[in-house]
Amino acid sequence: MATTERARPGGTEDTRSAGAARLVYALIAGLVLLALAVLASIMFGSRATSFAEVLDVWGGSADPYVTTVVESRYPRTALGVLAGVCLAIAGTLMQGIARNPLADPGLLGINAGAAAAVVTGTAFLGASGQSGTVWWALPGAMLVGFLVYAIGSAGAGAGLVRLVLAGAVVTAVLTAYIQAVTLSQPDVFDSYRYWVVGALGGRDFDVLRSVLPFAVTGLVLALLLAPGLNTLALGDESASSLGASPTALRAGGLVAATLLSASATAAVGPIAFVGLAVPHIVRAFAGVDFRAQIAFSAVVGPALLLFADVLGRVVMRPQELMVGVVTAFVGGPVLLYAVRRMKEGV
Repeated sequence: MATTERARPGGTEDTRSAGAARLVYALIAGLVLLALAVLASIMFGSRATSFAEVLDVWGGSADPYVTTVVESRYPRTALGVLAGVCLAIAGTLMQGIARNPLADPGLLGINAGAAAAVVTGTAFLGASGQSGTVWWALPGAMLVGFLVYAIGSAGAGAGLVRLVLAGAVVTAVLTAYIQAVTLSQPDVFDSYRYWVVGALGGRDFDVLRSVLPFAVTGLVLALLLAPGLNTLALGDESASSLGASPTALRAGGLVAATLLSASATAAVGPIAFVGLAVPHIVRAFAGVDFRAQIAFSAVVGPALLLFADVLGRVVMRPQELMVGVVTAFVGGPVLLYAVRRMKEGV
């Protein structure tokens, strides 16, 4: 009996070590996949370039035309990485806070808020160009996200269900407003329809610099909240008994998700299903630890988005299928699978 008791701690330690090693190997594999996605994003487009040509560009010995083509892909690649990180981590936070595998940053009305702000700025205040769109979409997304949280958490009966209902109501109202403005002003509709699909192309590094501070703030907040979210997953009573505040954790998580989603939406437009699909993929490798989930989301999210963008560029060459359309095609089956896997009463 004594031998058995002594063997158990060692066995547990070995199991934990093996689990940690698997996480490290999986994360390394994810980083390799992300590196390949970045390389593919730089190589492929309406004009395909070989790996040797890319190396020549990096070495400064390439043809000027090839250099221009390759360098023009840097901004969209960087934006793809940023948007993928933001959307994936925001989705992970939302599903953890709501304890619902179908939770998505869109529940907070962030996409609708960004779209309404873009339409308002374009129609009534002369906003135009990339910078103009970003500086309208970003505050609009954050304002609506915080408004939905304020409505859903105020008064008696506040909770996750009320938060979702508040997001649905605000989204419906803003959608009606957007349709009224765009249908009455065709010129506004012409500019809005390109933004609302979601695309990485046609943007430069100024857009990235505009949203980067907000994205970094959201990411840092998510990392700080990760240990507390692990306790929240045990239930409110268990979290409280461990010294955590469920209300504060949910509020902080929603603020982080809002900052991340608003940054991505302002930069590249609304892109569906990344925030929904990536957490399901990540949990298969990272388990229930939110620290590991956030780390894997920061790798899997941009890899998925960049590969989707590359697919959209090559499938209709020389034309381009916007990445928002590609992710919708990919995300639809994932949503169906998640619905079928949901337990009754979740």
